Amino acid sequence: MARNPDTIHEDVTRQHYTLTTEERSELKGQTPVAVWLTGLPGSGKSTLADAVERRLHALGKHTMVLDGDNVRTGLNRDLGFAPEDRQENVRRVAQVAKLMCDAGIIPIVALVSPFNSDRDTARALFSEGQFLEVWVETPPELCAERDPKGLWRKAKQGKIKNMTGVGQGYEAPENAEIHAHGDTDLAVNTELVVNAVLARQQPAS
Repeated sequence: MARNPDTIHEDVTRQHYTLTTEERSELKGQTPVAVWLTGLPGSGKSTLADAVERRLHALGKHTMVLDGDNVRTGLNRDLGFAPEDRQENVRRVAQVAKLMCDAGIIPIVALVSPFNSDRDTARALFSEGQFLEVWVETPPELCAERDPKGLWRKAKQGKIKNMTGVGQGYEAPENAEIHAHGDTDLAVNTELVVNAVLARQQPAS
């Protein structure tokens, strides 16, 4: 029987420490915001995440990208692409992003995360205003044309099952703070996201 990830073992007790997220954030001179990029494979999430991180880094912000494929080479290497595996993939990444926010870091997540319920569960981990969902909407035909990793071609040949956009559906975000278009100039989308992050920074005391 599969273990319920929401169940905490009876012998586990949360240890509370005295150093706060606010103190860690103050040391870094920033307000942590989780930037969550969602969209079809090939929509441009990773490209946008990289550009956003570069821009924020140049502004002196402490950041870290959590890329879907990169996370699957380590932390989530045991997961496949069935709906239940995707759910667990999102859950783990969201927990890591939350830890980064607690450390005062600005995590930038680039993850297909195709289901609204999973993205809403991720959002619920964060405090009000700490989660910034970015829908990178790109026409499927353009994603298939770009196909930087050859996934669309393999899926259409039947070599990949449960791929979002071919063997599995994608639910358009209902609560995204930013609607970026993958067929728009990268600089435009980058500024959209960066400005939203900067708008959530607390003024220096």
